[in-house]
Amino acid sequence: MDNAEKILSSRAKLCSQIPDLADNTEEEGGCGVTGFICSIPVTGKNIFEPSVQMHNRGNGKGGGIGAVGFIPETLGVSRKVLDEDYMLHIALLDAGVAQEIENTYIKPYFKIDKFEKLDTLDDYRSIGLEVRPPDIIRYFVRVKHDVLDKFIADEHFTSLDRRDAEDEFVYQNSFKINKQYYASLGEKKAFVMSHGRNMMILKIVGYAENVVRYYKLDDFKAYAWLAHQRYPTRGRVWHPGGCHPFSALNEALVHNGDFANYQSVLEYLKQRNYYPLFLTDTEEAALLLDLWSRVYKYPLEYLIEALAPTSEMDFDMLPVQKQALYKAIQRHHVFSSPDGPWFFIIARNDVQNDQFQLIGITDTAMLRPQVFALQEGEVQVGLICSEKQAIDATLMSLQREDARFGPIADKYWNARGGSHTDGGAFIFSLKDAKDGSGKKQLICTDKFGKVIETPKDKVACDVSKKVKVKAAESKPIEEQLIRLFSETGGSAADKIFTYVRGAMSGFDVEQLRFAIEAIKSYGLKNDAGKQTAITALTLLNDLRYNTGKIKRSSVQQILKINIDELLAASPIIAEKPASHFVQINFATRGALRKPHQTEQTLVIDTEKFEPEGDNCDAVLITKAFKLGWRNFIVYKYRGQRFTGCGLGPSTKGVRIDVYGSSGDYLASGIDGMEIYVHGNAQDQLGQILKSGKLVIYGDVGQTFMYGAKGGEVYIMGNAAGRPLINAVGKPRVVINGSCLDYLAESFMAGDALNGGGFVVLNGLSFDENDGAIRELETPYPGSNIFSLASGGAIYVRDPNRKLVEEQLNGGQFARMTDADWKLIEPYLAENEKLFDITIERLLTVGGEKKAPKDVYRKIRPKKAGSPNKEDDGLAETTE
Repeated sequence: MDNAEKILSSRAKLCSQIPDLADNTEEEGGCGVTGFICSIPVTGKNIFEPSVQMHNRGNGKGGGIGAVGFIPETLGVSRKVLDEDYMLHIALLDAGVAQEIENTYIKPYFKIDKFEKLDTLDDYRSIGLEVRPPDIIRYFVRVKHDVLDKFIADEHFTSLDRRDAEDEFVYQNSFKINKQYYASLGEKKAFVMSHGRNMMILKIVGYAENVVRYYKLDDFKAYAWLAHQRYPTRGRVWHPGGCHPFSALNEALVHNGDFANYQSVLEYLKQRNYYPLFLTDTEEAALLLDLWSRVYKYPLEYLIEALAPTSEMDFDMLPVQKQALYKAIQRHHVFSSPDGPWFFIIARNDVQNDQFQLIGITDTAMLRPQVFALQEGEVQVGLICSEKQAIDATLMSLQREDARFGPIADKYWNARGGSHTDGGAFIFSLKDAKDGSGKKQLICTDKFGKVIETPKDKVACDVSKKVKVKAAESKPIEEQLIRLFSETGGSAADKIFTYVRGAMSGFDVEQLRFAIEAIKSYGLKNDAGKQTAITALTLLNDLRYNTGKIKRSSVQQILKINIDELLAASPIIAEKPASHFVQINFATRGALRKPHQTEQTLVIDTEKFEPEGDNCDAVLITKAFKLGWRNFIVYKYRGQRFTGCGLGPSTKGVRIDVYGSSGDYLASGIDGMEIYVHGNAQDQLGQILKSGKLVIYGDVGQTFMYGAKGGEVYIMGNAAGRPLINAVGKPRVVINGSCLDYLAESFMAGDALNGGGFVVLNGLSFDENDGAIRELETPYPGSNIFSLASGGAIYVRDPNRKLVEEQLNGGQFARMTDADWKLIEPYLAENEKLFDITIERLLTVGGEKKAPKDVYRKIRPKKAGSPNKEDDGLAETTE
């Protein structure tokens, strides 16, 4: 019998007489999860802001936080105790059992190095909690030597590493406590919240950020933090025992989604003497992680494959040896791989490899939103969240604590679940730097171990310091800008942009800051100057170009500060100013009125508006529209949803410009208006969009344009999973990057050449070092492109014929005709105007300009009874 079997067999008595834990509750998923890991320890207050940002993914009935990698000063223990002891956190729902638990389960078995009751607020109701959170007793413990010796002898663990045996003792002892004081009782009295080394979990019936408030964690420092917003999808949904995170030993796991095969996973675990006691699929996930990692000792890659198996064409793209390995993993775990929509964030103390980790894993079908981000430099941070706006909120919070952090990540991306490209998972690992400096180094890899990096040798900017530029350097910049601002017509902004972009390679950080601040100051002189400055700074923010020696994220930070200040200088609406620009904020929203004769643009400071509901900015916009406002600039977005929704039919002539971290459902259902998003966007954009124009200067999230009926849409970057599914009518969309999966599934958009809809997919990216346009390895990496479509067409820039018929499911390749090019060329011309991606560049392959038919491929619905290789004489041919 091997060590794994010995461990599992040792639990037979432990798991006997488990009460019937009927699972009679189940709720729909849709939680908010967020986590980050830093190369320096940071305080718990930094998990507060992203948790607040995701109230729209919660309900105040369940929340929790986890932290890994504390520093000794935070907990008042020595480094040796912190590294070696188990941090046992016992939640007391009935304070009367505290002494009994200690006398029965702690003192007889453990050497106690320190214990304490966690400090709390005096009145839980003062922060809006309806249910009093449990008291928490924290013990720093090691198993007594004689106790461990007897355990090893009794369970025949002599071949097991002593520390592994101690881990198992701790796990089994906590199971006994939970069985006695939680699972076996109608009225719960206590449970073990967490018991790992240098890690902690705390959870309440309430919003996650109130964990930080109630247990006074604002100044507690740790390297990794994560949080979950909303009650669990199964089990005792309004109870702290059922809230996330969950842990089996040295990890904290949060989960968005629910398992369709909960019972199957449960039976798999029971066969191995793992018995979930909290009735939630999230606990199942934590137990699977513990079984495969701690007991079976799977490498992380194998563990992820067991959770999210590689499938379809992605499996065929794997090397032959890896196919054989993955086939074996899948065969053994076919009944235990969680099925259904799920996304995990895991913070763990990987004691075997002496590192802390933050891991994000998405299900094979990618049915839950997820965003990853990385910021490198003097300090490093890796972030994983349900929404990009929560990532940005985290970065802004970190910057307030330490100016070495910036408010914009160097890189944002999504994972492709069950894929041969990244495996649907990314791991941020924090270890001691190899240079002996005593510092920590953060390395990000995908499932396969490929390192994710950002451009090196570029300078970050410390905006907390005043600009210092020598007169000899500032004078020529100032003279050039003065001359350009004197230009008449609409050309001034373009010329200012062209000048700064061209000078960027020679600018240092201070010269750039001087130039940008000068543009802002000239824009403050009059309305015409303000419009020129806004346009010029926005072009510098939106477009891709070589930023020279300066990090692009720092350039964007400088631009954001100055754009915000330029907009904030607009007169407040209550002042009744004679200006084209009029500003309104949350405090002055009651002063909303009709525009006066000279007033043209309503500038909305959205910082204090709620994400949705009666007090959100989207409601204010609808009211302003009814009063006669047609041009809107909204800035300082923090994830507010539904921008542009609710204005009703026939809104042609309305324009909304969006700055900051916009939220879900933007432009959904719009009919005629134009919306420009100056950065990345999030999920559910343009749903049931009828008509109008939507421009995104970045990426978009999940289910973009679901059920859309029309509209003209341009995406500078990538679309995540399931864009344009069930779209009908005549939507016309240009996506310059790629998509994760299911592009235009069930597309029902008529005949593209006779007034129907289509998608142009260019398969391009921008080089992170110099901003140049680059071809992606493949224009579309997944399967099910145009799956089950019955109308419309997709035009893919694929000059090297990377796409294959196996990626289609109901579509077929058709010959690209002159009529097809005539149809899409005007949209590519507008795409050029918006993003500076020229048609000439699109038609250039390997330095040679080619005919459209040799660059683009057409995919159309497969005709009934027609094999893919024939299409009434219009089949694509190769020579």
